[in-house]
Amino acid sequence: MENKRITNTAKLLLIIWNIGLFCTVWFFYYNRFTFDRYWLVGGSVSALIYTIIYLSFCNLYKAFRIASTAVQDTLFGQVISFGIADIIMYVESCLIYNRYVDILPGAGTAFLQILGTEVIIITAKRYMMKHFVPKNTLLLYGNKTDKSEAQLFVERLMSKYKHLFYITDIVYDRVSSAELEGFFEKNEVVILYEVSEERRGHFIKMCTENRKNLYFTPRIEDILCQGAAVKSLLDTPLMKYEYRYDRMGGYMGKRLMDIILSFVFAVIASPIMLITALAIKLEDGGPVFFTQERYTKDQRIFKIIKFRSMIVDAEKDGVTPCTQGDSRITGVGKFIRSTRIDELPQLFNILKGDMSFVGPRPERVEHVRQYMKEMPEFAYRMRVKGGLTGYAQIYGKYNTTAYDKLRLDLMYIENQSLLLDLKIMLLTFKTIFQPESTEGFSEDKSMEMNMRSGAKVVHMEEPLMFGGDRVAK
Repeated sequence: MENKRITNTAKLLLIIWNIGLFCTVWFFYYNRFTFDRYWLVGGSVSALIYTIIYLSFCNLYKAFRIASTAVQDTLFGQVISFGIADIIMYVESCLIYNRYVDILPGAGTAFLQILGTEVIIITAKRYMMKHFVPKNTLLLYGNKTDKSEAQLFVERLMSKYKHLFYITDIVYDRVSSAELEGFFEKNEVVILYEVSEERRGHFIKMCTENRKNLYFTPRIEDILCQGAAVKSLLDTPLMKYEYRYDRMGGYMGKRLMDIILSFVFAVIASPIMLITALAIKLEDGGPVFFTQERYTKDQRIFKIIKFRSMIVDAEKDGVTPCTQGDSRITGVGKFIRSTRIDELPQLFNILKGDMSFVGPRPERVEHVRQYMKEMPEFAYRMRVKGGLTGYAQIYGKYNTTAYDKLRLDLMYIENQSLLLDLKIMLLTFKTIFQPESTEGFSEDKSMEMNMRSGAKVVHMEEPLMFGGDRVAK
């Protein structure tokens, strides 16, 4: 409750500060250029439009989630939200007045918005970190996961959310019922990490009976059921799962959007692409483009086009995953990879029809064959065209495991819509400025992680390794 109270207070202050500053500069400066005769009514309508735009983008970028989001991410979401709203209203002022309106008052307001937003977010976060007590948390892991994987998951969780969780115990799910009761008694939160279906039902029942907050990693079947609909055919509840990947109406609409957007962006980005091509050629004289065979819809193979970011013949000794600080990456390559410029030539793949703007990222042929040996379910993500950006690119990282990428992509496939595509495209803009999304793989992926949470590891039996999570991209 304390956590929500702090978040709600900070949210209210952010709304008052950012909308209040806009209203001040609008009513006392810009409004006289736009609604001189209807100063109050016109200004009020503009303030309402601004509020709707600002709150809509805040909701999209989760710009009010102070407790569960890093300060820089929350601040960035806020800046984009009121920044877009500021620009739209300034353009409105110029269009209605039919001439250029001085931008300096608006720029000064934007500066104050950034300054005040930063102060509010940092103050709220510090207060929360100081006064909020993390909840004792039990992590149960299943028989397809070993203890090092469970430890790695906890390490990742605690690196961002140690103010929310205190992992007291990491327990193999085959622990005895008597011991399990003891673990449940001293913890407020339970996380089920890759627990088997039959065991998960038992644990969910226990959490419900003991009023514990519960988190669990979904199985493929759980995600597929997101596309199911309730049917009242009898007095027995029924869920209908409909194979809907090839609905022609949605497919044709998506293709039309792909053609229009890829053409427009290719024209806009053409100066950047020309400069990039020249820079690559001047650096080492090698080819500008790099092509690679990838899988797309129905396991069809096509050649994806990228700007070359590595040395010539970088894989002459075989397929080698890119790692952090990889010496094969060129000077120009480091820049175009970090800014995603190397992906721009894929606009031509979209125009051709090999790819879509939004969809599961098309994987290399060699990797897909390896993934499918470990995870036959990987074929599910190839029921739709590969995309330039997608759900896994927004909510995952470059080094997210293959199994987690599969689950993220299936969440998109089962819920795909034009609105979701637009949302992902807007979120992609934010992802471009998040360096962690392009992290390479560590040289030593099997390194034992140090447990900062002080958790006790309880392992009753050595389970089998789930190989799918060990495959590098």
